[in-house]
Amino acid sequence: MKLKVCGMKYNPKEVAELQPDYLGFIFWEPSSRYFEGDIPELPSEIKKIGVFVDAPLEEVLDKIKTYQLDGVQLHGNESPEYCKYLRHAELVSASHVGIPKLVQNDALEIIKVFSIKDDFDFSILKDYEAFCDYFLFDTKGKLPGGNGYTFDWSILKNYPSTKPFFLSGGIGLDEAEKLQSFLASPASRYCHAIDVNSRFETEPGLKNIEKLKTFKKLLFEKRQLKTDNP
Repeated sequence: MKLKVCGMKYNPKEVAELQPDYLGFIFWEPSSRYFEGDIPELPSEIKKIGVFVDAPLEEVLDKIKTYQLDGVQLHGNESPEYCKYLRHAELVSASHVGIPKLVQNDALEIIKVFSIKDDFDFSILKDYEAFCDYFLFDTKGKLPGGNGYTFDWSILKNYPSTKPFFLSGGIGLDEAEKLQSFLASPASRYCHAIDVNSRFETEPGLKNIEKLKTFKKLLFEKRQLKTDNP
């Protein structure tokens, strides 16, 4: 089971010391967690994920190159064709100054987000499967993400795909017991990672290190109810 901490802004280096598997940087300007500036040097095993909402493809490709992103999380109404373009787009390697080298971005991880409220039509996932590495299920709310409350995870018992997914949406310390029950259920069979954000903040973009440390210890160290190879 992997851990992703999203909404990095003020203290990514401190969060990185907890060794999560992913750190998410939001590049959607209306967000209070919108990231600007430089990403500090991070351990190579922590993957940097850029979060976008219906951004022009050129903007996404520019951010990938500028920040050397390992993946993108698409939080809007991006189409399968949009994901297909990202999968096959060619990027100019930043390491060949003056001698542009075109390289396929096959290593780029593409995470497509789908928001859930009371129900969800899983059939819409089919057209995305060929072009995305992961799906992410979040709570449907006023904002594309970071709304601070969970959806009914039992809906995922109807998940028809074998594509691994991230579980997101209002997950905090109060949900630890509920989350452990979910991870022990058949509905979590393809759950690849837990994604946390707003419930571990003292203000938008500033993560509470002690809360994150406690969450990781409770869920990922003391009670490993799921492995990476179910």
